[in-house]
Amino acid sequence: MSVESKKPREPCCSKLKLFLVSLAFVYFAKAFCGAYLKSSITQIERRFDIPSSLIGVIDGSFEMGNLLVITFVSYFGAKLHRPRLIGIGCLVMAVGSFLIALPHFLQGLYKYETSMSHNTQANSTENILPCLSNHTMIEDDAPSDVARKACEKAAGSSMWIYVFLGNMLRGIGETPIMPLGVSYLDDFSREENTPFYLACIHTIGILGPMVGFMLGSFLTKLYVDIGFVDLETITITHKDSRWVGAWWLGFIATGTVILLSSIPFFFLPKSLPKQGEEESTGKSTELATVAEQENFLAEETRDQEDKPIEFQEMVKDFIPSLKRLFKNRIYTLMILTYLVAVNGFIGMITFKPKFMEQIYGQSPSKAIFLIGISNLPAVALGIITGGFILKRFKLGIVGAARVSMIASLGSFSMLGIQIFLHCDNAEVAGLTSTYQGTVQVSYNQQTLLSQCNMGCSCSVKHWDPVCAYNGMTYASPCLAGCLSSSGKGKSMVFNNCSCVGETVTPAMNMSAVLGQCPRKSECDSKFKIYMALSVIGSFISACGGTPGYIVLLRSIQPDLKALALGVQTLIVRTLGGIPPPIYFGALIDRTCLKWGTKQCGGRGACRLYDANKFRFTFLGLITGLYFLSNSLWGVLYATIVKKQKKLALKNQAKDNAQEGNGVSNGHANISISKDKEDTNKESTI
Repeated sequence: MSVESKKPREPCCSKLKLFLVSLAFVYFAKAFCGAYLKSSITQIERRFDIPSSLIGVIDGSFEMGNLLVITFVSYFGAKLHRPRLIGIGCLVMAVGSFLIALPHFLQGLYKYETSMSHNTQANSTENILPCLSNHTMIEDDAPSDVARKACEKAAGSSMWIYVFLGNMLRGIGETPIMPLGVSYLDDFSREENTPFYLACIHTIGILGPMVGFMLGSFLTKLYVDIGFVDLETITITHKDSRWVGAWWLGFIATGTVILLSSIPFFFLPKSLPKQGEEESTGKSTELATVAEQENFLAEETRDQEDKPIEFQEMVKDFIPSLKRLFKNRIYTLMILTYLVAVNGFIGMITFKPKFMEQIYGQSPSKAIFLIGISNLPAVALGIITGGFILKRFKLGIVGAARVSMIASLGSFSMLGIQIFLHCDNAEVAGLTSTYQGTVQVSYNQQTLLSQCNMGCSCSVKHWDPVCAYNGMTYASPCLAGCLSSSGKGKSMVFNNCSCVGETVTPAMNMSAVLGQCPRKSECDSKFKIYMALSVIGSFISACGGTPGYIVLLRSIQPDLKALALGVQTLIVRTLGGIPPPIYFGALIDRTCLKWGTKQCGGRGACRLYDANKFRFTFLGLITGLYFLSNSLWGVLYATIVKKQKKLALKNQAKDNAQEGNGVSNGHANISISKDKEDTNKESTI
């Protein structure tokens, strides 16, 4: 009999552990996919020839999908089969990832913008004449509507819609994982074990973004059509602004990982015996396993009978609860503070790789790699440090608020220094510099034409940069006035370039090679300082994350906690997750100096930005949001301190009253109990 009683105990424990491992793997998988999407934003922008503002809409579609079903999942999910719902959510996420990769197989080969016949020069040993080869490409009139529509259909210019829908599906599928997973774990594990289990899940989850950015960095170096074209014919490198990496491969990989993570959840039961209570249940556990379905059906039937009454009561109580919640000044200030800070953070993380590329001349793959290897570990370490400080010094709500505010100010100061740290614009003749070599930023494309290339009949629409030996970049070999070329593929050299000799210090060599010129050597040292400040700022900011969350939790009355956290998630995700990529992208688009040209004509993705204007726009916007966030933290801290002092004085007056009237118990006890009630109402400040 003792042997039989042990048998059901083992699978119960193993099933809880299986759920724990499965949930940790799902946390890793969803973070892995989310980080990879962030790392491939630039590649998607270039592949579909779309502006940054539209990329912002695509990036925000995840939150849109999340918000579509969050209410349904949060309310009804707990009443259904939670593990199975999580498994279905993972399947939806996997389908979303595969849908994002689908345009690659429907769109045909990538044809990058070039001033010469596409890729034919790589297979030919005969010299071409750039200065004379563009006579048929001089600012042609815009194609007719019919021709443009036919061309766009062939080129698949609207394929980005698949990426939008796929990302939205990812948002829908991700919804049940956190609320249902954590509640299931909390329901069936020992109370003392739950914090440890959650720490394990989040620790493994932190690895997801690191692996995602690493994969993004690796795939950015692989050409988009790898395996479909001869790479020897490609005349651009991964450092070129027209280069598109194998972004689609990453979504197949992440989709497969998420698909695998869904499998265990379909084999887990709807409920488990409470961890540690198996021994006390004895035979009743065995009986429960035999008649499990009958008991559940009976309970469900009873629940359905009671549901109308519960629902009516919930509806009646909802509006008053919401009013009570927003009358809590500290909670309202916390929501505003989080909202402003999240706007700054989301905008920064979305366009940070592009910022590093345009301001410091880093390749997209290196920028993504550095974020994954330095910033993300600093954030993880900061979260752990913040929690340790709280535990070590046993800080209350005032102490936690103080730590969070100091961390916010520290990260703000690191950001402020970054504004004054920059490299000069890349020297591009006609855009950031005159053909004579003097600095002059121009948004007018006609300045690309000069006396030295006037006889070449060049198009100012094309972007096919070449680097001359004088250190100047020219928008195309034709605009550099090059008369001949030698070599093929990436090693092609253009000779007798008349514009090269126009500079203040004429070069002895009048040749140019494919690609933009590298930045000046001092830019590397400035970039290292920028990365150091960025990593320190990430660490300091993350230190305030846990204390800030504690302030939020302790500012809410216990009966309103679930509603408060739900409302906070809804507001922050709606106003903090969707708008920032859109308005950040729209403002960044205004700093573009040279737009690419689509295959069918029309404006494509931006090839070159005004680095100084980009820097002031990007960092200025983030700094402004963080300044507002810090100001709100100041008001919030003052409110908390004021409330605490008020409570302390009230408690002191109550103690004095007890000492003065210690003998008389009748009336005093009534007044004390009333004081306690009043204090309890205000104690959850």
